[in-house]
Amino acid sequence: MQSESGVAPDIRHMMEVIRDEAAFVETLQNEIAKVIVGQRRMVDRILIGLLTGGHILLEGVPGLAKTLSVHTVANAIRASFSRVQFTPDLLPADVVGTLIYDPRNHTFEPRKGPIFANVVLADEINRAPAKVQSALLEAMQERQVTIGDTTYPLPSPFLVLATQNPVEQEGTYPLPEAQQDRFMLHVKVEYPTRDEERQILARSNQKPVPVEAVIDLSTLERARGIVGNVHADDKLSDYIVDLVWATREPEKAGLPDLAPLIDMGASPRASIALNKAARAHAFLKGRPAVFPDDIKALGPDVFRHRIKLSYEAEAENVRVEEVVQRVFDAVPVP
Repeated sequence: MQSESGVAPDIRHMMEVIRDEAAFVETLQNEIAKVIVGQRRMVDRILIGLLTGGHILLEGVPGLAKTLSVHTVANAIRASFSRVQFTPDLLPADVVGTLIYDPRNHTFEPRKGPIFANVVLADEINRAPAKVQSALLEAMQERQVTIGDTTYPLPSPFLVLATQNPVEQEGTYPLPEAQQDRFMLHVKVEYPTRDEERQILARSNQKPVPVEAVIDLSTLERARGIVGNVHADDKLSDYIVDLVWATREPEKAGLPDLAPLIDMGASPRASIALNKAARAHAFLKGRPAVFPDDIKALGPDVFRHRIKLSYEAEAENVRVEEVVQRVFDAVPVP
């Protein structure tokens, strides 16, 4: 049943709800823009992570404001923030915490690590050895950590934003596929435009602008509930599954020449991540329903780290972004 305006009552109600609940988005983006010049795409992906609870891997060369962006977002939402600089000599206890002996009463007291924060920045995550990466993986997946014989829940919301340098590989420990799969999005951070870099240069001679908290965590939690109710048609769910399956069985998608280039297709987490991220993307745009463009916009960030290319693809200098683009070009849009 539709109203006189031609809009179904439930969709019209959802439009009104999103109009009210998403009002903070523009205010938040403007507050972040006081500090961060450009990088709108990266900032939007961080907001999508906050709205869905999905962890994000940021990849880019040094100096692109990855760390500053994460810290700025945390301050703008009045969230606790911690940064861990990953190094080869880092220990799991340096991240999750450990037991400290108290000689006064001859007991061991827990000393919680920097993982106990709403927003955790894992800087240069690929510089940490496997034991540290696995400790972080448990926290990301279970949202809890064990210190001694006691398990402690992590604060809510809890979001890990990890960075890695794609150029320098000496002394690094590449993330295993299982851990990469825990990140909802793998975002490649690009250089600013010439005009943006000119603005950065001008701001470098000015006094830093303080970031004010324009929303609190309760507003964010409420928005998360709304994002989960953003409408996604069954045809779009089929579209997401078709895209994921095309990375596993490219022959059936009409892409037989991609088969020798892909060793491993996207996991079921890709379907879940793309569904959640598309809803959050629609919410950021103030829309009550997911469009195919939302799925296309987030697809490369969802698939980038979940598709493993073959040696043949590496020999032919085929990039994963090219494979993803061909999949999206081949799968019909509903």
